[in-house]
Amino acid sequence: MIRYVIRRLLWGAVLLIVVSALTFVFFRIFPTGNPALLRAGRDPQPKHVKEIEQVLGLGKPLTVQFWDYMKEVLLHFKFGYSYYNQESVTHLIGERVAPTVSLAVGAAVLWGVAGIGVGVISALKRHSFLDRFTMGTALVAISAPEFWLGLIFLLLFAQDIGKVHVLPGAGSYVGLTSDPWKWFTSLIMPWIALAASGAAIYARLMRGSLLETMNEDYIRTARAKGLRERSVVRQGVRASINPIVTLLPLEIGVLLGGAVLIETVFNIPGIGRLAYQSISDSDFSVIQGTVLIAAFFIIIANIVVDILYAYLDPRVRFS
Repeated sequence: MIRYVIRRLLWGAVLLIVVSALTFVFFRIFPTGNPALLRAGRDPQPKHVKEIEQVLGLGKPLTVQFWDYMKEVLLHFKFGYSYYNQESVTHLIGERVAPTVSLAVGAAVLWGVAGIGVGVISALKRHSFLDRFTMGTALVAISAPEFWLGLIFLLLFAQDIGKVHVLPGAGSYVGLTSDPWKWFTSLIMPWIALAASGAAIYARLMRGSLLETMNEDYIRTARAKGLRERSVVRQGVRASINPIVTLLPLEIGVLLGGAVLIETVFNIPGIGRLAYQSISDSDFSVIQGTVLIAAFFIIIANIVVDILYAYLDPRVRFS
């Protein structure tokens, strides 16, 4: 197992280098990707831009620039400098990691618990009113974009503009260590808005997978031998959850993508909002940093899921 984990980590490092190379070259293709233009200010003179390029080392070959960039990333965990914000990219991202992690982890927990729970209940109560109601609600949740749900929640429940003043509105986020209760209440609407569509997809997948599993021969054999129904259902859920786990790494990417919209709607100072502002400002150094952070989390999620496979399904072996 240890060799397998090490091998997967090495492949993850290779993928990160490939992502870094693609983003680095891609942003250097466009004239607006030149950091000297941001450093030179408005209406820069060509001579001034050339001088800044020499100072920043932009006159070097592209391979040398990329090597210097990767040395800073790998050895010092530095993603460059934002000349628009006049700060290092690492510092900008570091200030915004906690809000995004809070949003993504809370939404993922709600996503998984609600999706799997509703799917299991719906499968066990097949063709009942509860089954039709939950699957109908899931279809509505899948069709509703995150930003639209966020705006609806603000109009209904926000303390400043909502019809029912029960939850803090946009811009009310505070850190967990500052005020745990306000941190929790300020993230309730963002969590639900971000997790709604994913939980609905999980519920429908879990329902279909569990219905198929409960018709397998070994399930009928277990019932015929007198095994308690709770134990039978537990075995069925364990066998049915593999397709759900397979989607988890992809859903991490969906969460990070949805965080851009949710953080903008609710004015949460996270990495998603930083990426949105950087795109608007053509601050490509920050965009590179946020892309690498997103790729890192997705690769780590893939490795964790591959390891969980062996525990969820005895047929899977490390090789």
